[in-house]
Amino acid sequence: MKEMNTAGKEVDQPRIERAVREILCAIGEDPDREGLLETPARVARMYAELFAGLHADPSIHLKKFFTEEYDEIVVVKNIGFNSMCEHHLLPFMGKVHIGYLPRGKVIGLSKLARVVETISHRPQLQERMTKEIADLLVHELDVKGAGVVIEAVHSCMTVRGVRKQGSTCVTSAMNGSFRKDVRTRTEFLHLIHEK
Repeated sequence: MKEMNTAGKEVDQPRIERAVREILCAIGEDPDREGLLETPARVARMYAELFAGLHADPSIHLKKFFTEEYDEIVVVKNIGFNSMCEHHLLPFMGKVHIGYLPRGKVIGLSKLARVVETISHRPQLQERMTKEIADLLVHELDVKGAGVVIEAVHSCMTVRGVRKQGSTCVTSAMNGSFRKDVRTRTEFLHLIHEK
């Protein structure tokens, strides 16, 4: 069965199932034993869900805005996300903090969470994800400035390789006034870390 992702593109689930079955054989498992019989289909459905944002356009969530002469920072913090590291296809998860300085337009707060959801549901790098979100706000809302900070735990570092539990990766992207004006950047960073 081929399932449509959110962009209407087909995810070739039978092909994924065959690949997972082959991986099981390659590691020395029996894909026909009871506990593994449905694993290839489960993994195929999971991949269709986890990579649903691959061909989706996150800018669609920023098309509806409200005209408002508000000229202070807007911050939405602790937006939870899960993504897949493109290097090992292992999950990384954490929280995104977004701030922007409007230029006559504000966006519904849930739309920022939808942007995060779309961008995170593709093979991803945390650094790229951080920049994509900040750039999107600048281009779609014509904001005076935008800042994005992502804090995440990468299972490619905690369950394999060096296996360092408790390690967190923090990335930031600052555009416009958040990059040029140290006071704006400082206020944003203070707001996202305040309890």
